[in-house]
Amino acid sequence: MARRVLRPRADLQKEGAALSEVYDRLRGEIVDGTFEAGAQLVELALAEKYGTSRTPVREALRRLEQDGLVERAERGMRVRTRSPEEILEIYEVRISLEATAAAAAAQRRSDFDLIRIRRAQTAMDNTATDDPAAMAAANRAVHEAIWVASHNGTIVDLLTRLNNHLTRYPATTLKVPGRWSEALAEHHALIDAIEQRDADRAHDLARDHMTKARELRLQIYRDEPAD
Repeated sequence: MARRVLRPRADLQKEGAALSEVYDRLRGEIVDGTFEAGAQLVELALAEKYGTSRTPVREALRRLEQDGLVERAERGMRVRTRSPEEILEIYEVRISLEATAAAAAAQRRSDFDLIRIRRAQTAMDNTATDDPAAMAAANRAVHEAIWVASHNGTIVDLLTRLNNHLTRYPATTLKVPGRWSEALAEHHALIDAIEQRDADRAHDLARDHMTKARELRLQIYRDEPAD
């Protein structure tokens, strides 16, 4: 039986670093629109672009497929296409999971969880409204703190994956006129319910909050110019 050849640790570390860099750069260029929806992702061309071999590119594409950002097509991998039907599918699941996470957070949160949630909300309150990316990031940090406070790893994993899908729709609902102040008020009410351990109220507030986000997301998609 052939003996397995062990690769030097330095080679494995180098390969891992290359994978991480390619994954981060390619993911960023998909999210920021450098690679548009439906764009073909050719391994050889990407390897030349990033100055690496095809192996980390292939692995990065596999991870991005798991993230929901790329998909298999007839001629290899491509940036996943977008549709209003997908928005509805994503939010149908996300509304339910966000509500479940909020209710669980109200039941299970620790004092430390509450501090972390309120710190994230304070940062959001102080975020400049002329930076859509910062607004979206601050909002996401609040939601992620609530997910963690649910102490349910499966919920956190599923919501993270759903959020990855939504990164292909880069326009933030928080820039819709009036939505920012409305979202802040909804967050504060939700956090109060979590602090008071009112699981039913937290559930309903999170559900309504995400339902509004879905309607605004569909509105943004409808108003986008056709390709």
